[in-house]
Amino acid sequence: MKSISAVFATSSQVKRQQLQFNEQTGLIHAFGDLSIPQDKIDFYFNDDCLAFAGMGDIHIHAREDVSQKHLYKEDFQSAGLAAINGGVTHVCDMPNNPIPPIDDESYLAKLKLTEKSLVSFLLYAGIGPQTRPLKLKVPYKAYMGPSIGELFFKNDQELDEVLSHYRSQWVSFHCEDPVELEKHKTEATHHERRPVECEILATKTALRLIEKYNLQGKLCHYSSGEGLKMINQARARGVKVQCEVTPQHLYFSQDQLSDVERGFFQMNPPIRFEYDRHTLLEAAKRGEIEFLATDHAPHSKEEKEKGTSGLTGLDSYGAFVTWLLVDQKFTPERIALMCAENPGAFVNQFLNELSAHYPPFKKLGLGFGFLRSGFMANVTVLNLKSPYKLEAKDLRTKVGHGPFVGVTFPGRVEQVFVQGIAQK
Repeated sequence: MKSISAVFATSSQVKRQQLQFNEQTGLIHAFGDLSIPQDKIDFYFNDDCLAFAGMGDIHIHAREDVSQKHLYKEDFQSAGLAAINGGVTHVCDMPNNPIPPIDDESYLAKLKLTEKSLVSFLLYAGIGPQTRPLKLKVPYKAYMGPSIGELFFKNDQELDEVLSHYRSQWVSFHCEDPVELEKHKTEATHHERRPVECEILATKTALRLIEKYNLQGKLCHYSSGEGLKMINQARARGVKVQCEVTPQHLYFSQDQLSDVERGFFQMNPPIRFEYDRHTLLEAAKRGEIEFLATDHAPHSKEEKEKGTSGLTGLDSYGAFVTWLLVDQKFTPERIALMCAENPGAFVNQFLNELSAHYPPFKKLGLGFGFLRSGFMANVTVLNLKSPYKLEAKDLRTKVGHGPFVGVTFPGRVEQVFVQGIAQK
């Protein structure tokens, strides 16, 4: 057995406690006031640090699939290294690949490729105009309008018809209305071509369909402050919907970016204005946004220079969280919920059934996100008093660039444990 002593943060308390774990199984043995003598502690972190159950990013694009066409952007191994660099111990990968996972066979074939990574992957299956649910219980992703890849719908009617087959499934939505996108496609700038109205209209549609088909819904990388009002109203009437926000949408705004920077910072949906940024921050602080998810979307520098949408984010996840804690006064309890427990709960519900079809999942115990016996011995330790300027040389993503390069954060990732092994 190995042990850690640290100030641990969960959604219910912040307290110096001890964690004991089995290196062979990679699972937690015990957590709490264990009274392990100081000289028997293997890893001790002082009070400058906060430890959390291993953080999870439930929205990334690792780019690898069976076609192997996009390995120059990223692969499961390099995405795993970037995740650990950012204090992330498990991730969920999106399906907009050249050969998307849209049935049981293609899903399991892609899942097999993830074995090269040091962190655990759960995959979303894609929903497109001709798809139907898998026999496996998995999460799904629906692109309401054109983004990166070919897996999208041309109008709401087409989406409605397909979702009628996905009743009660977990479906995440990229909320941009395809008709509105077409209407604005000749505007001068990216954020004008994808205005906030596109997201608001798509949000109305997504909420209607989640309610109509009793879906477990999630709205991805949400960027509209105005749209949050509709989401909260839907929740109040019982609609089962959760929400993600990216570090990019919480930190940057169009007001801050120069004309030169706007090209590099292009993503879908776009970076919005200061009102949206502030509204999203306050909503996340209140718990109205369940997940901090990066939408890690690596493209080569040449592709970015040509106007390809997408920003990386895995490498800077943990350092960004120190900004939320120190500068934005998020409570450690809120961060534990948003970055560890909610992502863990999202993944854990799929593990049992997938374990029967994919043997490596049998080693994951009760899953992720919680400091409890039988869960993965994954821990993210952040040092809140060690300022850190992120430089390009620090990145582990294959493309070597990121939106937070040059930013000085109030803290850094001190240590990461994945399946009981210290990785950083």
